Amino acid sequence: MIFRPTPIEGAFLVELEPHEDSRGSFARSFCLNEFKDAGIDFNVAQCNLARTREAGTVRGLHYQEAPAAEQKLVRCLAGGVLDVIIDMRPESTTWHKTFNVTLNPENRLALFIPGGIAHGYQALEDNTEFFYMTDEFYSASHEKGVRFDDPIIGPVWPIDPRNVTDRDQKWPTIEKNT
Repeated sequence: MIFRPTPIEGAFLVELEPHEDSRGSFARSFCLNEFKDAGIDFNVAQCNLARTREAGTVRGLHYQEAPAAEQKLVRCLAGGVLDVIIDMRPESTTWHKTFNVTLNPENRLALFIPGGIAHGYQALEDNTEFFYMTDEFYSASHEKGVRFDDPIIGPVWPIDPRNVTDRDQKWPTIEKNT
């Protein structure tokens, strides 16, 4: 795996290093030792798979506060997503900075997201499947969020957002979140 830093402190794009032969290819998508060698302490507690039926659907932007702040490794297995992260850590040198990237089966990228980073994505195709691993268990009492249409993020979504849950529509803006 190749770890490429993003503009958000501690967040990385993770590229596969596939080995090809006549059968196709093989690539390691997670290795505890390779993450440790890259300076990332990430012990998986949960794996989740989300299927989004309709292109344009936005999920997020969510994060958990300490002591349940969760790191994530996210990947799109089918379809495609625009993945968005926002640094919500006041002590971070990249506080309130945003980053987005397209994840799909063709580019085979994954995104590693440190704890304290708000995360969400928009499905770019119908029947998109999104896989993610976390190092903490889900904790509703520690969950926070940022509005998907926060003006600080700007008009980032390539498709008019739809199917946004009531909960995601009611999250505060970045400024009211701090």
